[in-house]
Amino acid sequence: MPIAQPSVSLEEARTIIAAALAKASELKLKPLGVVVLDTAGHVKAFERQDGASHMRFDVALGKAYGGVALGLGSRALFKRAQEQSYFVNAVNTLAGGKLVPVPGGVLIRDAGGNIVGAVGISGDASDQDEACAIAGIEAAGLVADPG
Repeated sequence: MPIAQPSVSLEEARTIIAAALAKASELKLKPLGVVVLDTAGHVKAFERQDGASHMRFDVALGKAYGGVALGLGSRALFKRAQEQSYFVNAVNTLAGGKLVPVPGGVLIRDAGGNIVGAVGISGDASDQDEACAIAGIEAAGLVADPG
C-alpha cells in the first residue's frame, strides 16, 4: 500500500486565502486572485477578489504550479530563468506552458520541512503578491518558502 504524501488541508487552504486577502487589504493592493495547490498540483481552493481581471486564476496557478512541479518557490524559478533561460523555457514547454516564473508562487512546508503544497497570487506587483502569500501561509501555522 503506497504511503500518502502529506498535503495542505482544505481548512488550511481557506485560512491561507483569507489571511492573504487580509494582508492585501492592509497593504491597499489591487484586486488579487489566490490559489492553493496540493502536493500533486491540484487546486485545493481559489478565490478572486471583486474587480480582479479574468486571467488572475491562470497567472496565480502558473506561479504555484512551478513550485510543486519543480520543488522551487517562484522567486528561485525567476532567478533560474534569468540565469538559464533555455532550461526554464524547455521545462515550461514540457509542462504545457503552465509555469509562470516570477515571484508570487510560494511553497508551503510543514514543520518538518516537507512540501505540502503551494500558493500562487496574482494581481499586484510580484513582490506584493509574494508578501501576501507568505502572510497567508504563516497564518495557517505553516512555513513559507518563496525560493
